[in-house]
Amino acid sequence: MDLEHEAVELDSSCNSPCDEAVNCLDVQIQDPEMDPGLVFVPSGNHLMSGLLGLNVVLLGAALVAGEAFNPEGLKHQEPHVFMLLLMGVSLVWMLWYLLWARKQPGICPHKDHHAGGVTTTLVLILFAVFSLLLYICRIGYLVSIMECQPAAEVLSPFMEAPFLALQAYLLWSHSKDCIHKHKLITRSGLMVILATDLLLWLNAVTEDTIHEEIELEKQDMLDASNTNSTEADVSDLAGFANTTFCQCNATAVCLGFRKGYEILHPFNMEFYLMAGCMIYVMWKNVGRRMSSDHHHVTQKLTLSVVYKGGVIYGLVFGSLVLGAGVSVFVLYQVWVSRRQLRLTAFLIFYGYHLAVMPIMSLCSLAGMVVYRLERRANEAGHNPTRSLDVSLLVAAALGQLALSYFSIVAALALESRGTLGDLDLSYSLLSLLELILQNIFIIEGLHRHPKLKKKEKQLSSIFKFKKKVAEERKMDISMLDKSNAVDEKTSWTKRAIQEICAFLVLSNVMLWIIPAFGIHPQFENGIGKEFFGFSAWFILVNLGQPLSVFYRMHSVGALIELLISA
Repeated sequence: MDLEHEAVELDSSCNSPCDEAVNCLDVQIQDPEMDPGLVFVPSGNHLMSGLLGLNVVLLGAALVAGEAFNPEGLKHQEPHVFMLLLMGVSLVWMLWYLLWARKQPGICPHKDHHAGGVTTTLVLILFAVFSLLLYICRIGYLVSIMECQPAAEVLSPFMEAPFLALQAYLLWSHSKDCIHKHKLITRSGLMVILATDLLLWLNAVTEDTIHEEIELEKQDMLDASNTNSTEADVSDLAGFANTTFCQCNATAVCLGFRKGYEILHPFNMEFYLMAGCMIYVMWKNVGRRMSSDHHHVTQKLTLSVVYKGGVIYGLVFGSLVLGAGVSVFVLYQVWVSRRQLRLTAFLIFYGYHLAVMPIMSLCSLAGMVVYRLERRANEAGHNPTRSLDVSLLVAAALGQLALSYFSIVAALALESRGTLGDLDLSYSLLSLLELILQNIFIIEGLHRHPKLKKKEKQLSSIFKFKKKVAEERKMDISMLDKSNAVDEKTSWTKRAIQEICAFLVLSNVMLWIIPAFGIHPQFENGIGKEFFGFSAWFILVNLGQPLSVFYRMHSVGALIELLISA
């Protein structure tokens, strides 16, 4: 007991809460139950588990890339076997933590209430439900064609479904935990889960890539069928038959399972990215000590903002954007496959985005102006959740930014593209502007303190220093008047931020739906493919497109948080 009391006293003497114990003096004694055999492990640091996760991700990425680029070279289905092994280890660790470790006294003395917000958790559970439906469709589809599928791939969804379900429960109930016992095992287990999530996402991206490549080859084959080169047609048909030898039969059940798999595929990809982010926060919070005055008012205000916020204009105009986007989505999907309506499909797609993105840019710019007028204080202290949110916004935006710059180069180089080239150039430029302004708006909002404001006390103290004692009472009265003015200004600034966030939330939802469910004009307009070549452009788009989809989803979560804390 004396040792534990001494550890608490040393920790309270630190200038800031310990995110990593190496920054405080209680590194050596805060965990008296540490195994003496683990002295070689760097104390209070994530080095060992981080190296473990890095090596696992690199090995898995090499296997997944090998299967994507040279599937015949891996004859024993090594990528699927490796994934099954990682999911098995992850399941063992989650069962160990949920059934035994979390019941130990003192294992989780602190909670990080910034982690696992209500909005994030609800979206995660929604993605998990759709992903489980996806596994039902995937199992039915693989069983229907199991004669030409390897056993490891057929077994994969049977292991992946419980892994996803148990991880969703872990994050729903324990994402806020700051674990203080069995640190090495905990960090290693969380890092294995994080590596598994990243590799499953990468595998889903490559599977989607292969699917898109087959569709493009099929479309190119159909386009070539209109020419007179019959020998080329025969060779293309033969090559296409070889790439799709394992096809679904003509039964309605198999075709239904395949269609469900194609529709629900984006939800699975988004789940693994979001779950990986939350697991990363749990990993960072291992051994973290929270200050006693930490509050979580934002979480309690969620329902009150939804029901009593009084947001009208943002919801109305955002709903109009959403409704128009659904119409554009349906028309594009129907018309793009018809030769005579193909150009019209591109026109409505680009026209919709060229109308919506300038409005989103102006809203983000207006929000930044409101921030300057509101003069809210910045939130101090290290916060792994907030740092991760900002890093993800910047990193995920790189996908769309890279595609925009490459598209600009292609559109400027191919001057003969006419109207379609001009539309693609305008779309790329507006995408750059909208992403940059929205990122600045969101990041500045995430760093604002939910309550404290930059008050006029500093300025008033200067006046007090310069003025005579006889004028202090008059200045106090003027300060009361200023505080009332600040309250009035706060009311309209809060309403303005909420209206802007509501509109941007619905707009980003629509900009997430359009690419997530199969609209890829970068593939179909032919501009980038003509300039960079099919293979190079295909790789660029399939690396940038999933990041762009994730950016829209993650920005929705960040904007909802800004709406709540406005």
